[in-house]
Amino acid sequence: MKEITTNDLQEQMEQGESFHLIDVREDDEVAQGMIPTAIHIPLGEIPERLEEMDKDKSYIIICRSGGRSGRACEFLEARGYDVTNMVGGMLAWQGEVE
Repeated sequence: MKEITTNDLQEQMEQGESFHLIDVREDDEVAQGMIPTAIHIPLGEIPERLEEMDKDKSYIIICRSGGRSGRACEFLEARGYDVTNMVGGMLAWQGEVE
C-alpha cells in the first residue's frame, strides 16, 4: 500500500500541487474540520459510491489516524483504484482545515 505523510502532503499542496482527497471519517468527525478540497465519503459508504471515483485518477485517502483509510485503500486497490493512505490521519495534520 502506498503511503504519504501529512507533512509531505502539506508541502506538496503548498507548492501548488493538486490532489484528489477522500475523507472516510464519519459525519461528526468531518464537522470538526476537513482538508480543503477533500470529498467526504464515509468508510461504510465506499462500496455503494464507487461510481463517484475515476480509476484513471489517483486518490489520497484520509481518516482520523490512518487505520480506516488503510482499510479503504486495501478495498479500493483490490478493485483497481490508484490510492495512497495518509499516515497519521487528521490527528497528525497541521495544515489548513475548513
